[in-house]
Amino acid sequence: MVYHPFRHLGLKFLAVVVAILLWLTVAGEPVVERSLVVPLELQNKPENLELINPPGSVNVHVRGLSSVLGQIDPGSVIAVLDLGSATPGRRIFHLAPGQVQAPSGVEILWVSPATITLQIEQSATKRVPISPSIEGEPAPGHVVGSITVSPQTVDVRGPASALKDVREATTDPVAIGGATGRVHVLVDVAVVDAPMVRLKSLQTARVTVEIVPAMALKTLARVPVRVRNLSASAAQSVPPVVSVDVRGPATVVDALQPDSIVAFVDLAGLRPGRYNLPVQTEPFRDVEIVRTEPARVRIRIR
Repeated sequence: MVYHPFRHLGLKFLAVVVAILLWLTVAGEPVVERSLVVPLELQNKPENLELINPPGSVNVHVRGLSSVLGQIDPGSVIAVLDLGSATPGRRIFHLAPGQVQAPSGVEILWVSPATITLQIEQSATKRVPISPSIEGEPAPGHVVGSITVSPQTVDVRGPASALKDVREATTDPVAIGGATGRVHVLVDVAVVDAPMVRLKSLQTARVTVEIVPAMALKTLARVPVRVRNLSASAAQSVPPVVSVDVRGPATVVDALQPDSIVAFVDLAGLRPGRYNLPVQTEPFRDVEIVRTEPARVRIRIR
């Protein structure tokens, strides 16, 4: 194919003009310097080592065209520190401009701080109990009974110094608001208030919260004393009434009246005369008889 140097002459001329204008624009653009706060990326950390509160960022001073620096996105400039040779203890690492990754056209002048001090510890594992977090209150007249969790323990991992203060792991809140019976849920396990400590592996737990009726104590005054198995013509109790302390579910106990409880003395096989006999009571559903006052009464059989 024969080359024709004057073919498309207009387009070639336009391209030259555009190139010249671009060069003039760039040549006339100022070169500026700027300080940036950039993330510090820690690479190649050995699996068995832990860093105690490492810095998350450093200051970097850069130079470049104003338009280039103005288009830098967050995260496009990153300082990288290689921890492949790290060992436990207080260690010093140098951070040079060559360890900063930046887009083309951005010159790294210096990094601050140029020296990073890291406290490095050996990783450790500890087994701690899981303490469920309970949120809310049961329905009126009910209280929280037993709380069980399965599994009961979990393994946590972190720096040995941080593990010393970790006594337990917890769970997502278990909501019991308004509950009247058993609450059984599957929740996530976590370690709180210990930022350097984490679960060895993700863990869930089954939490069971027993909601039971609230217990109440009540004194029933002037409960009549009855006589049973009387073989004579008459018998008299002194005193004729007693006080009875009962304990049980609040909803049941609150409704009790003195005649709800049967108090009695058993006269089987007794002849006429005077006796000092114990006061007995009949069982009442879900209610415990705590005390009878007086516990014994005088009986006269005629």
